[in-house]
Amino acid sequence: ENVVWGMRGNFVDVPTDCPQRDERLGWTGDIQVFAPTASFLFDSAGFLSSWLADLAAEQRPDGSVPFVVPDVIGTPGPAAAAWGDAATLVPWVLYQRTGDVGLLARQLPSMRAWVDHVAGLAGADRRWTGGFQFGDWLDPSAPPDSPFTAKADPDVVATAHLARSAEAVGLAAAAVGDADVAEKYARLAGEVREAFAHEYVTPVGRVLSDCPTVYALALEWALLPTEDQRHHAGDRLADLVRSSGFRIGTGFVGTPLITDALTSSGHLDVAYRLLLQTGCPSWLYAVTMGATTVWERWDAMLPDGTINPGKMTSFNHYAFGAVADWLHRTVAGLAPAAPGYRQLLVRPAPTRALTSASARHRTPYGDAEVSWERSDGRLRLHVVVPVGTAATVYVPGQAEPARVGHGTHTWQVADPAAVDRPLRAGATIRDVLDHDETWQQVVAAAVETDVVGDEAQAAARLQAFLDAPSSRLVDALAPPRLVEGGQALHARLDGLLPA
Repeated sequence: ENVVWGMRGNFVDVPTDCPQRDERLGWTGDIQVFAPTASFLFDSAGFLSSWLADLAAEQRPDGSVPFVVPDVIGTPGPAAAAWGDAATLVPWVLYQRTGDVGLLARQLPSMRAWVDHVAGLAGADRRWTGGFQFGDWLDPSAPPDSPFTAKADPDVVATAHLARSAEAVGLAAAAVGDADVAEKYARLAGEVREAFAHEYVTPVGRVLSDCPTVYALALEWALLPTEDQRHHAGDRLADLVRSSGFRIGTGFVGTPLITDALTSSGHLDVAYRLLLQTGCPSWLYAVTMGATTVWERWDAMLPDGTINPGKMTSFNHYAFGAVADWLHRTVAGLAPAAPGYRQLLVRPAPTRALTSASARHRTPYGDAEVSWERSDGRLRLHVVVPVGTAATVYVPGQAEPARVGHGTHTWQVADPAAVDRPLRAGATIRDVLDHDETWQQVVAAAVETDVVGDEAQAAARLQAFLDAPSSRLVDALAPPRLVEGGQALHARLDGLLPA
């Protein structure tokens, strides 16, 4: 609801960042990250196509893209990763969701001009470095007065976006039938990926600046050359989320990608823990504080009810609501498998934390629907496929997908999320954090014995001990002679953790 109302308040003539303060500008970065969600929630193709025409009109002769469209700021030589990439990524999203090849044909000159400009900035080594960047804007660790001071290295962010935009231009050119242009930009994307991996990725998959956003970018945008690197990067991302106490650690750049990156790397349960967190910072923290739209800052209102001291604070910005696209595609399980939903991909991901989920979207062919419900040890899946389309349906718990045509289809299977997985003998501290019920008991005991102040502090203290046996958890939380309360915590947790 908060995401929907944030969009409704900002989609008035142009996609603004906020509707209520002395700004209300068409910030390119905000809509770039939110476009997938926007194109699902409402028929925004005409609205965003019109705005893209404005973007192309405002684009400078050198291909640079203003930070806001219409450009009322007039910054000389504007070029910022994620913001300028609205020129390439918004058209590509609209094509995927509508199948409108004409839109790609109209925007392709603008798309190419932006990528050519950035490729020129990157130079022969194919790394976009230096210069002003917004970076991972509003990383929750950034000081109130310095919103671009993020954990993610801005050169890593910028080079990743060059790779992604070059790829999008190549795919767009292929879609409109220009094979030569498609090959040129596909080759550029490959060169940038190679440069990214050489400069920013270790042989085992660590990415420079070692924070959630850079791993989300590397995993989702195919910036890791080997499967081994991808495997280790996914594990590292999951550990960073665990050691944050399952609190968000990303800004504008990483937030739209992190749940997808966790899911695709085999850490769906960690993605759900991140999604359902209510402590600050998290998506649901604002809801617990009475929010009815998505906030600009994760902590626009502080837990004590005071307002963030930064000069820039808004209670209606849709950018962080980009996670709703993951809710539609993964939680409910309704995604396009071909441009314009000509083919559907139905792949719901049920969890013990939810009893049901559903999504409905009016595709160019008619309404498509997916819903699932868990009860009495059974999972019931309901799928509606529009006339003229087909769907590949991954029924939870079944080895092979079903291929179905238009119509209404239902399945009833054993609920794969109903299985109780108790902590096993020999469990590690990582296993304890992953076992939500046990972890919450640990946190409650640690807080009540004054060992830690909250869940985030407890998780951070355990970061270096995730591979250690669970029997060492108390000593890791309360190191002898360094932290008081260890003996009381031992007594409180006696018998809870497996040997």
